[in-house]
This record gives sequence, C-alpha cells and structure tokens, in this order.
Amino acid sequence: MDWDSFLAERRRVGRPFVVAHRGAPLQEPENTLRSFLLARLQGADALETDLRFTRDDELILFHDPTLERMTEGSGLVREHTLATIKQLRTRRPDGGLADAPVPTLAELIAATGGQVPLLLELKDPLFLQRKYAEKLVATLEAGQILRRTALVSFHFEHVQAVRDVCADIPVGHITLKNPWPKRGAQLLGPIWPLLYLNPLYVFLAHRMGSIVAPLDPRPEPRLAYYLRLQVDAVLADRPGEVLRRIRALAPGSQ
Repeated sequence: MDWDSFLAERRRVGRPFVVAHRGAPLQEPENTLRSFLLARLQGADALETDLRFTRDDELILFHDPTLERMTEGSGLVREHTLATIKQLRTRRPDGGLADAPVPTLAELIAATGGQVPLLLELKDPLFLQRKYAEKLVATLEAGQILRRTALVSFHFEHVQAVRDVCADIPVGHITLKNPWPKRGAQLLGPIWPLLYLNPLYVFLAHRMGSIVAPLDPRPEPRLAYYLRLQVDAVLADRPGEVLRRIRALAPGSQ
C-alpha cells in the first residue's frame, strides 16, 4: 500500500489501519528494529517512528533530543556521532538494557524491504534547512519507499520544508490544541480529547480530503468511538492487541 491508495485500501479492509507507535514499545526497546519487526509480526499495517540527526548528519530513529531515557548514554543526540550511538545499549520497557542498537532510517527501510508504509515524525529542527530536507528525501528515494511514506510534525513548517524539496510527499500536522482540521495537511493527528471537543472533526477533515489518525498511542478505551467517527488510522503501543479489538468491534473487517 502507498499513500496514494490509502483511502481505497481503508474502504477495502473496512477498519482503521493500525500504525505501530515506535514499534511495539511495551515489549521491546522503542524505535529499534526488534520493536518494529515484532509489530509487523503482530499485524501492524504501518510503522511510526521519529527522526533526528547525529553529529555526523546521519538520520536515526530516536524520539528524545537526549540519550538518557532510552539508552545507557547521556547528552544530546546531536552531540554524538552515529558510530558512538551505535555502541550504546537501548532500554527495554522494564528499564533494563538490551543489545538492540539505535537504527538508522536506511536500516529500517532495508529490514522491511521498503514494502511497509512509514509515518515519520520530524523531531529535529534541522529539517528546516534545505540540505537536511534533501538528505531525508534522498534516503527515501534510495530505499524506493517515497510513495509509501508520510511526514508529520507538531511544527508544520518542518514538513513544509521537506515538501519544498519533494512536492509529492504527503505531509501532516499533529496538534495538542486545535479542534479544527488544518488546511494543507493531508494527514491530521489531533490529540484524542479534541475529537470529543469537536465530534465533527473527522467529517470535516474528510470533506477537505485529509485523513485522520488521532494522537493516542493507547487507544483501546476509545476504539468504539473512533469506529463511529470513521477515523482512518490509529496509533498503537500494542499493535497486536489493538488490531484484535478492532476486528472484534468491526466483524467482517480484514
């Protein structure tokens, strides 16, 4: 599936797509290949991850600006080379250390054969600079996954900067505050309470031609509501369990 066929595929399967949030982070170290491959085994339709640059301008999959929470290292990600970060062990969900290195974006693409749709959150303000936007586009083109990739950010100017380099790439906006769909964003990620504040959010987004994936990595208590609203995708820290519950709530879906 690519993003051009997303809506047609959504209608065909009869349920929201399950997007693994940093892989399967309640079972494996988040944003590691081990985590992403487990999520795929559990049936995740797409993978969500976070992008940052190392000191030597390599694109890695890492959420925080600093290393402490998810590795045995310390300091800013941007202050360390890829080689140094690769030597660090990552933290399991229980806080213990695992020999599951921080991967690059290119390694994730290779591990999935470039066949799994990616939702990439641009965490690094460096994406505002053209050379870094070009680096991302070149990586996606080299992995032949450009059409299976969508970019999102809390800072819409970050994704717009990449789109200035590649006009075809779908871009989206994540928001904690705005209860109305943002124009110009093909994918919308409102934090979940906004869908209760404005129950027409999904309807209005669909009229604009946008798709909706609520910012809600543990959506289990709200899945029935999301199905009523006809959201297009859900994030999941437990992709296998979320998929099981959706199928139970929507008999006949794939």
